[in-house]
Amino acid sequence: MSTAPAPGADRSTDSYLPEHGNGGYRVTHYDLDLDYQVGPNRLGGHARIAATATQPLLRFSLDLGDLRVRRVQVDGKPAKYTHSGGKLRIRPQRPIADGARFRVEVRYSGTPAPISGRWGEIGWEELTEGSMVAAQPIGAPSWFPCNDHPADKATYRVSFTTASPFSVQVTGNPRSQKRGGSTTTHVFERPEPTSTYLMSVQVGLYDEVELGSGEVPQRAAIPARLAGAFAHDFGRHGEIMDFLRELFGPYPFGEYVVVVTDDDLDDPVEAQGMSIFGANHVDGRRTHERLVVHELAHQWCGNSVGLADWRHIWLNEGFATYAEWLWSERSGGPTAQQHAADWHARVAGDLAIADPGVDRMFDPQVYKRGAITLHALRHELGDRPFFALLHRWATDHRHGTVSTSDFTALAAEFGVPEGFFTAWLHEEELPPLPA
Repeated sequence: MSTAPAPGADRSTDSYLPEHGNGGYRVTHYDLDLDYQVGPNRLGGHARIAATATQPLLRFSLDLGDLRVRRVQVDGKPAKYTHSGGKLRIRPQRPIADGARFRVEVRYSGTPAPISGRWGEIGWEELTEGSMVAAQPIGAPSWFPCNDHPADKATYRVSFTTASPFSVQVTGNPRSQKRGGSTTTHVFERPEPTSTYLMSVQVGLYDEVELGSGEVPQRAAIPARLAGAFAHDFGRHGEIMDFLRELFGPYPFGEYVVVVTDDDLDDPVEAQGMSIFGANHVDGRRTHERLVVHELAHQWCGNSVGLADWRHIWLNEGFATYAEWLWSERSGGPTAQQHAADWHARVAGDLAIADPGVDRMFDPQVYKRGAITLHALRHELGDRPFFALLHRWATDHRHGTVSTSDFTALAAEFGVPEGFFTAWLHEEELPPLPA
């Protein structure tokens, strides 16, 4: 007896952000054709989305911000739709069977703007000359229709057309550039499974320079005025890349791109195969080199090894923070033990980082206590097993999604007792730091 079609959920199963993401299907590929006018900040888009139903569907939804939808088709046929409250709700002409592959086309346009949330404005932002996307955790719908949940990874093709003087960097391997009149069309492909929040577009008047030599292509797009300071601040990038490859295994993407905006930013942000820094993070004194390490470490921990649910965010931020401390130790700065002792004395010890709550998912304790936990684990295991565990974590879960229980299960294979993680991750009180 077949199951009757039902509506797809317009909420996800995420424990922290259920209003982002949708149920009833999984996306496999996004094909985005975008045309952007920098001056008026006008975006025209044609999204073609390939998906697979996980239940019989009468209708389904996508996340999309305040952009005007002009047409929706499902499998080449016009579909009815409504668009409000950040949800594009679609009813195809015929129900979709469980397990069926289907294609959605959405034509849209408008003035892209960030998505408002408890962390401020997230997503597409105008710069003094250009634009940028910093989408963690809810900003992807500010520029394309999507299933906005970190566990719904897909591949991408992005074609982006804008005025020719502007440098365009999209999270993907560059495939072609074609100039036509006063505009240039840039085509990028992201063949690795990628979360929506890790897709990014950067548009600016940038010079493109080499970032580091070695097996991994590394380049940067920067304002010309910062060339000298950038060359010094990022001068050890090739060494940092080699060090992180030693820790976590092969670099998981085809290339790595750094963008430095001509505007100041509160914090750098990572995207898939890309990191974005503000002009204020480049001073010619390597003041912010730890952030260079942090964002690059996310390519393994957070991007390739992604989150099954936002509750597990310490797996992103604790690992990237500990990578900072390990680089400091390797490069002649304070040791990881010194960093851990310093932060152990400073963190409040009032947060169980395995489940910090949505309001505190970006709390400094998630970062610092996460790193202290890894340092305590290093003491528990000894260096050789600990670094073997880090390597296995990043390679066994390459391009997958993970939870805290996945990590503790791996640690158990190395003989770590369950009580260790109960104290460090699941209780608010901070355990003593091993000497």
